[in-house]
Amino acid sequence: MFKAFENYLREKADLNADEIEAVRMVCIERNIRKRQYLLQEGDICHYECFIVKGCMRMYGVGDDGVEHILRFAVENWWISDRESYNNATPSRCNIDTLENSEVILIDKRDFNTLLTTIPKFKIFVDSLLAKSYDAIQNRVMSAISYTAEEKYQHFITRFPDIFHRIPLHMIASYLGVSRETLSRVRSHYVQK
Repeated sequence: MFKAFENYLREKADLNADEIEAVRMVCIERNIRKRQYLLQEGDICHYECFIVKGCMRMYGVGDDGVEHILRFAVENWWISDRESYNNATPSRCNIDTLENSEVILIDKRDFNTLLTTIPKFKIFVDSLLAKSYDAIQNRVMSAISYTAEEKYQHFITRFPDIFHRIPLHMIASYLGVSRETLSRVRSHYVQK
């Protein structure tokens, strides 16, 4: 499992053998079965999580019991509850698996050590965080200004590798539309 993460780090962060070994020493490899939690609401997020294989989602549950999906993550993506992780506060979200998944976890203390001892790793993580911020800003803009059709088009254009791995009702939740609206939009989109 670590070999895939090593290849990712060599390509994306240009780490050398010694730096890779420093990362390897703090990695925790986990297999998580479909529908199991990585993080549950109320727990504190202590780990950065890299997905080697699988598909995960991060979501909250409203007072009415309705799930509100914030994001999906697949191979070569990172996932954690940033608010809980950064502030050591109980999470308002859940992270669970939509497929059997293989992940690499790095404890916050170890992750911070890597950031201070491996300059290329810090540059890489800073770049990831900047891209994440951009993605969140774009997501908010689309949520408040796009029609249901535009949200759907944007989703399938932006995430073609994820689209077919996720149930329709979860895509509807992510887009902030009803399942019925999404079905109508999909049938109209297919007819074009």
